[in-house]
Amino acid sequence: MSAALLHPDGLYRCPWPRQDPLYVAYHDEEWGVPEHDDRALYEKLVLDGFQAGLSWITILRKRDNFRRAFDGFAPEIIAGYGKRKVTALMNDAGIVRNRAKIEGAILSARAYLAIMEKGPGFSALLWDFVDGKPQVNRRRGTAEVPAETPLSHAISKELAARGFKFVGPTIVYAFMQAVGIVNDHLVKCYCHPDSRVHRDL
Repeated sequence: MSAALLHPDGLYRCPWPRQDPLYVAYHDEEWGVPEHDDRALYEKLVLDGFQAGLSWITILRKRDNFRRAFDGFAPEIIAGYGKRKVTALMNDAGIVRNRAKIEGAILSARAYLAIMEKGPGFSALLWDFVDGKPQVNRRRGTAEVPAETPLSHAISKELAARGFKFVGPTIVYAFMQAVGIVNDHLVKCYCHPDSRVHRDL
């Protein structure tokens, strides 16, 4: 069971970022922080879909390239992508070149726009599953962290029914962790809400 690691700055962190500065910054500043911006939620869901079969650090290192290639993850632009744009993306070495995932991002953009136009809004749809409050877990080691949960199955089913792609329960659980719908920082990690260090910052 991988426990929290002590870093040179005197803070305990979840073990998965190790000492990688980019990964540590993501862990400290983004992962598990509640995200309510509709467009940012779409971006993170699409990137988690691209992560499938890969490590998150691979996607994180390419995130700026993804943002450039996908027009800042503006769903209203992505929804209109045609064959020419898909071909251009498949030729872009800066991103993960997977046709199914690229086409999935386009279909997900269209599903997103439908939710935004007809209600209830993407953020509201997702956060209603937890009554607007993050689900704070108290896990002591990474072995206790599940790959999926009944809640991720429920959200996955809802998103798939609305036309989103690459939203299986495992991808959705990683997304839930990333956007703070669940907080899976280990209890000894300074980013956990129960941490005295976290409260004193």
